[in-house]
Amino acid sequence: MVAPPDNDVLWARSLHHSLGGSPALRGVSLGVRDCEILAVTGPRGSGKTTLLRCLSGQLVPKEGEVWFNSTPVHTMSALARERLRRDRFSWLGAEPQLVPELNVWENAALPLMLRGCSHRKAKNAAMEWLERLDLGALARKRPRALPHAQRQRVAMARALVAAPTVLFADEPTAALHLTDRAQVLRTLTTAARSHRITLVLATHDAEVATLADHMVALVDGRRVAPADGSGTEGRAACSLSV
Repeated sequence: MVAPPDNDVLWARSLHHSLGGSPALRGVSLGVRDCEILAVTGPRGSGKTTLLRCLSGQLVPKEGEVWFNSTPVHTMSALARERLRRDRFSWLGAEPQLVPELNVWENAALPLMLRGCSHRKAKNAAMEWLERLDLGALARKRPRALPHAQRQRVAMARALVAAPTVLFADEPTAALHLTDRAQVLRTLTTAARSHRITLVLATHDAEVATLADHMVALVDGRRVAPADGSGTEGRAACSLSV
């Protein structure tokens, strides 16, 4: 194994993986710098979700290496990868995946409670994010009482409340209308900048990708040149404030 560059918080080399016997990743390599926003673009079925799942330790690639800071994620045990996802990573998907038995603030506070935080500390942190997302007044409602766009913002609060080092967002706006999509993206990217969170954002939407510092394009599981020619250029300073 070769250790990754010092300035990359995430680093992957020659990732290969198959799902159901079909190749999903074919030799993908990339690096993500600390507090960078990386957009992973490509059409549906291009391997974006599989790449994010390998980077986040949900999947172990059939071949290749994944590093988080100086730790080889691909050689970790399943338990160690689960702890890594709990303590250092967050995940935001297209569907909110909220716990129906919990109310809004309990759903948002769940990552902190799973870490063993006190009830009061977890609730205060959750309420802070819910207020920022204009959801404070809904804190005691159940998810089923909310429209999809509000449930997705609750899921965003849950992803941000734990102050992750890396937030993986897999098509987080795919099921939203245009106005809701703009609000979610603006909040997500602003929060990443202001809280120094590395954001890896998978999307098939070219407009979404323009919000990133760096873009990686996939087609049929292979990395290709982005359509606009962007690559490592345009990395924004992580100290940017909002």
